[in-house]
Amino acid sequence: MTAETSSTRAANFLALHQPGAGFVLPNAWDAGSARILEQVGFTAIATTSAGIAFSKAVPDGTLSQGQALEALAAITAAVSCAVTADLESGYASSAAEVAATVVEAVAAGAVGANLEDQVDGRLLGADEAVERIGVARAAAPTGTFVLNARTDTYMLGTPDAFAETVRRSERYLAAGADCIFVPGVSDAEVIGRLAAEIPGPVNVVSGLTEPVLDAATLRSLGVARISIGGTLMRAVLGLVERAGRELLETGTFDFAVGAIPYSDLQQRFGC
Repeated sequence: MTAETSSTRAANFLALHQPGAGFVLPNAWDAGSARILEQVGFTAIATTSAGIAFSKAVPDGTLSQGQALEALAAITAAVSCAVTADLESGYASSAAEVAATVVEAVAAGAVGANLEDQVDGRLLGADEAVERIGVARAAAPTGTFVLNARTDTYMLGTPDAFAETVRRSERYLAAGADCIFVPGVSDAEVIGRLAAEIPGPVNVVSGLTEPVLDAATLRSLGVARISIGGTLMRAVLGLVERAGRELLETGTFDFAVGAIPYSDLQQRFGC
């Protein structure tokens, strides 16, 4: 991908981030799932660290930087749409290492990334988190990379999570973030308040917690971006489990109804 193409994709991707637009961003875990999602009609997709980890039969949070970037490179090579990377906490113990990870993600073809403000289940201090956002922004200048700053205030049960989320969001946006990602919140009233108070586009993840709000509802609440994290991958693994039980227990093949034909996939994945 040329620098011009990357910049254009990033600009088009950033333009989707409008309060209330609620564009749906599906998360792929390998080249095949990414190709299918692009063929469905998505103009942008995200990676999922959970999905990539599960595809390797390891828990989420245990991927190495190398494994994450290898999967990212395979996905960007398989599609022509914009790809944004789940970089977790930057696979880094320092701000300098965060910057290095972002540089590698750009080299792998990503036009954006999520960056979390927690490490090993511990919420980073606001100053340290802001520093990480700042170096990530400097490593991939505005206009060529869409930086989605994730705050885990709700995920980790931070006291007065609403106020802390808004405070952090303001600082992350000032440090160069393009969007604020708040996972772990599913109450419609709270989401609406967050979208109104945070001075920038808000990303929520659907399917992670109950109740699961649909896209139309999230748009009406002012959400700009709707991702699904590892939910699609979990649904696929659920199908594999149900199919395995059917094969083992009844010897039937009802699970195959609706499967994409072999010849179709051969054509879709052909060069």
